[in-house]
Amino acid sequence: MNLNLSKILLFLFILVGNGYSQVGLNKLAQSTMNFLLVGTSPKASAMGEAFTTMGIGVEGMFYNPAGMADISTTFNVGVNYTGWIADINYLSGGAAWNLGNLGVVGVNLLTVDYGTINGTSLLGPGESDLYPLGYKDNGKVSNVGAYSVGITYAKSVSEQFSFGTTVRIAGQNLGQSLLADGTKDNNASKLVFDLGVKYKTFFNGFAFGMSIRNFASNIKREEIDEQLPLLFTLGASIDMIKFILPEHENPLIVAVDFLHLNNYSERMNFGIEYRYMNMLSFRGGYQTNRDLASWSGGVGFIYSLFAYDVEVNYSYSRFEIFNSVNRLSLVFSF
Repeated sequence: MNLNLSKILLFLFILVGNGYSQVGLNKLAQSTMNFLLVGTSPKASAMGEAFTTMGIGVEGMFYNPAGMADISTTFNVGVNYTGWIADINYLSGGAAWNLGNLGVVGVNLLTVDYGTINGTSLLGPGESDLYPLGYKDNGKVSNVGAYSVGITYAKSVSEQFSFGTTVRIAGQNLGQSLLADGTKDNNASKLVFDLGVKYKTFFNGFAFGMSIRNFASNIKREEIDEQLPLLFTLGASIDMIKFILPEHENPLIVAVDFLHLNNYSERMNFGIEYRYMNMLSFRGGYQTNRDLASWSGGVGFIYSLFAYDVEVNYSYSRFEIFNSVNRLSLVFSF
């Protein structure tokens, strides 16, 4: 890609972003299994989820599977913990294996612990005197949670272009309902697909990418067909220091993602990352058109231990009303 084309693409990203930033908080539709939209990588969350072109290795599997092709080592293994709102906890992780010219294959896993949930049921005839609150408390609901498990394949077609795809089984268990004729399990699972591409130019580290996440058929609950939270993302990133100091080795990456969802109006995510000596990273980000989330920040540290590169990342995300969210990850490359 030549210099002029890179500048034109950068201008288009900015132009589209200005249009998206004017979109208000308008809910468009309902979706189910929305746990799939929660970011679990502290590196991504610290950058405001502007991560379409930034995710590499196991982290790319959860944002843009094409990024998994960028690992330079043979193996890349990572685990992430997210202390979400309302005592909900996320645990995710994955492993990627670099097969050289054959591409990169990986596995990923996500589990969600919804904490303690008490079940209730409506009163039957003549029971109002026994239950003054107007409902029955059935105690703790068992088998409540969510999960996703899948495999990813990514390949670099050239030094600049890569693609990737993920196939997963996503499921959600919401306990049992007590009915007049017995109990009913409120469980659902679906085959889900993610697709992504990424293109790296030679212009000051400018890269752009696209991804489609959570592509699946509808889930039928009772008489209602529900969609999964389909997400289309267009993202770009660039090293701003290269404009001033072309030979500078400590990059200052600015990233932006434009999001189109089937259950909400358009959003924009902004992120920034400064890397010092390829050992220490400082990150910040902001998400627009959100009713709870806003700004975030975090740090990362990489240390070489014997033949391993060990990376630790932490992020803090501020939320309105609810407690803020903390995330932590540990990544090994060898």
